[in-house]
Amino acid sequence: MFAVIKTGGKQYKVAANDVLAIEKLEGDAGAAITFGEVLLVGGEAGTTLGSPTIAGATVTAEVVGQTRTKKVISFKKRRRQNSKRKIGHRQHQTVVRITGIVGV
Repeated sequence: MFAVIKTGGKQYKVAANDVLAIEKLEGDAGAAITFGEVLLVGGEAGTTLGSPTIAGATVTAEVVGQTRTKKVISFKKRRRQNSKRKIGHRQHQTVVRITGIVGV
């Protein structure tokens, strides 16, 4: 069984025991999270498509940890002006393990 969930402005296709990194959510390691915005549920019995979401369908997950992404460098230079700027950014993210999919 698989599902398509929406979190952090992005959509993810997930199945049981999948580990994925998503936008930062509050919670320590071991905490349970429930995703209520389920867009699609599929499996042996067929596929259920929401419009836009499926009422009553949920995906539960367990927080594995809080991490940060690889550093992205932003470098700006204006030629012949003796002007340059270099900044780095690391986005916070949450690593979760999908524990269950409940489709209605």
